[in-house]
Amino acid sequence: MSIRTARDADIPQMVAIAETKRIEYEGYSPVFWRKAPDSSPKQELFFQRLLTSPDVIALVSEVEDTLSGFVIGAVTMAPPVYNPGGLVCIIDDFAVAKPQEWDLVGAELLAAVEHEAKARGAVLSVVVCPQRDQTKRIMLQKAGAAVASEWYVKPL
Repeated sequence: MSIRTARDADIPQMVAIAETKRIEYEGYSPVFWRKAPDSSPKQELFFQRLLTSPDVIALVSEVEDTLSGFVIGAVTMAPPVYNPGGLVCIIDDFAVAKPQEWDLVGAELLAAVEHEAKARGAVLSVVVCPQRDQTKRIMLQKAGAAVASEWYVKPL
């Protein structure tokens, strides 16, 4: 397994991994995580924009020519009402191809993106994780992360 910077040619495989997670997450919360019918082409365009942003760290894990996971972190200022002591790395798009790969692939991707974020001045990482994605939650806890917030949703 190798971890490297994501490139445009990786986007189709990244989107395919994300699409699988999107279907899984829709089962967790059918309203909040409802998959758009055209989610893949929209995410492909979104990833293309992210990969060109200077504030974004986009990494992939690869075995031979197949991606086993990816992580995208954005190094940014914390909201002005908080002062964590520096920049934060917001990690929203973060997935592995197989749930059992969180402990190895996910942990390595997280360590790599946090290492790069720290080199860019970040002092805190914030990782989005659905409540029912237990394998991802366990990996984050093993990596030393703690729950800081949860979102509650209800249809209106």
